[in-house]
Amino acid sequence: MENPESYLRRAAVNAALDVIRSRQAAATVALTEETPHVLQPDDGSLRQTLARAIARLKPRSAEIFVLRFIEGLSNREIAQALGISQVLVSVVVHRARQQLRKELRPYLGDKL
Repeated sequence: MENPESYLRRAAVNAALDVIRSRQAAATVALTEETPHVLQPDDGSLRQTLARAIARLKPRSAEIFVLRFIEGLSNREIAQALGISQVLVSVVVHRARQQLRKELRPYLGDKL
């Protein structure tokens, strides 16, 4: 094994994505007749909503997003760990943020 740290990081990210995906499959929300246009978030429901939104990203985008914003790696570190260009990491991060912003807008209203 050439780089055990990179392997372990990749395994941890993949395990986290598996957990997120399994939660998405099990999560359902009952609709009421009068559903408000903007939900009032609390920490737990916001985390669940964000987890579901991340799970809907393409796997590579979710992986890069998690490495960037959950693990706190820089774009350069992500590029080196995944063997891709730093520009590609930047593009994927930008697109993932746009998609998440779009999906979370109904939940948070004008706060985004």
